[in-house]
Amino acid sequence: MRVVLNRTAGDGAYDEAGATFRGWVAAGLLAPDDEPALYLVEQAFEVEGRPHERYGLLARFRVEDDARGRVLPHEHTRQAAKEDRYKLLKATRANFSPIFLMFSDRQGSFQKQAEATARTPPDFQYTDDGGVVHRVWRIRDGAAVSALQSAIGSEKAYIADGHHRWATAQRYHREVGPEAAWTLGYFTPMEAPGLVVLPYHRLLDRGPSIEEAGRALRAHFDLSDVKGAAAAAKKAAQSKAAYAFGLVDPSGAGLVAQARAGAGALLPADAPPSLRALDTFFLHQAVLSRLLNVPEDAVRYAHSMREVEEELKAGKCKLAVIMRPTPVAQIVDVADARASMPAKSTFFHPKLPSDLVVHPLHG
Repeated sequence: MRVVLNRTAGDGAYDEAGATFRGWVAAGLLAPDDEPALYLVEQAFEVEGRPHERYGLLARFRVEDDARGRVLPHEHTRQAAKEDRYKLLKATRANFSPIFLMFSDRQGSFQKQAEATARTPPDFQYTDDGGVVHRVWRIRDGAAVSALQSAIGSEKAYIADGHHRWATAQRYHREVGPEAAWTLGYFTPMEAPGLVVLPYHRLLDRGPSIEEAGRALRAHFDLSDVKGAAAAAKKAAQSKAAYAFGLVDPSGAGLVAQARAGAGALLPADAPPSLRALDTFFLHQAVLSRLLNVPEDAVRYAHSMREVEEELKAGKCKLAVIMRPTPVAQIVDVADARASMPAKSTFFHPKLPSDLVVHPLHG
C-alpha cells in the first residue's frame, strides 16, 4: 500500500515510494531469498457457492517486443496508467505486481507438478478479507524447476491482466537496457477449471428508459421480461444466442435480449471475426451507440452483481446492462488476431495480490 498506492501529491509520490522500499530492504524487513526459486501460488475461493482452486506460478520472464508473438495482449492500454507504472518502476527498480498470463497445459504437466507440490506444507498462507485462501510454496528442487520451465516456456502466453505493466516493462527495457531484461509474471493454465472469468457489467448514467430500450431492440432481439438484476444475469447466462444481455432499471423492471440470426449485420463490415464474436464488442458497436444512442461517456463499469444492485437501489444509474462472461477461447482468439477488446471485457477472479514476492531489477 505504501509503495504501489502511495498518494503523496505529484512526482514526490514516486520518490517516496522508492525511499520506502529501499528503507525496508536496508532494515531487513524485506530480504532476498538465499537461492533462486520459483513460487507456486494456490488460491482457494468460492463463486456462487461453488468451491474453486487456481494454481499459478510466480516467475520472472524475458521482456520482448510484441512482434515476436510469444506474449500476446488483448486489450488497449491507457497512457495515464502506463505513465504511473513507469514512474513507480523507475523509482523502485522492482516489480511488485506480476503480469497475469495464461498458457496451454494440454498435457497436464504443469497441473501434475502443482498438485504434487501442494501436497507438502506451504511456506506461508493467509486468508484475505474477501475470503480467498492463499498458499505459497518456494520451489528450489532442480528437477521440479526444470519440469515447470518446460511446461510453461515452450508455449505462447496470453496476458489475462496486467497489460499496462507489460507495456511499462517493454518501455523500461528499451530505455534502460540489460538490467530491465526481465519482469515478473504469474502463469496459470487456461484449461484449468479454477481459471474463472466473470463479466463486467455496464451502468448507464444516461439513455433510454427500459420501455424505450425494449422498443428499440425488438426488431433484432427476442425479449423476455425479468424482475431484478439477478434474474437477468441468470437468464442471460443460460442463453445460447450469439449475443445476449440483460437490462434492468432502478425499479427492478428488466428484460433479457437474445439476438436473432442476422443481428451481426449491425456491426461494422470490416470488424474482424474475433471481435465480432464478443458480447462486449457487439454491445458497444451495435447496441449502445447505434440502437440506444448512449454515448461512451455515459457508461460506467461494475464487476460484481452486488455493486450493480447497490447502484440500482440507490438510483445512481438509468439502466444496468447485465453481461455474460467472456469465454477464455474468445480471449485467445482476439490475442492471436492481434486485435483489442473493448475496455472492461474480462474480470479474472480472484485478483492476484501484489507483493507475494518482489522482483528487484538489480543484483
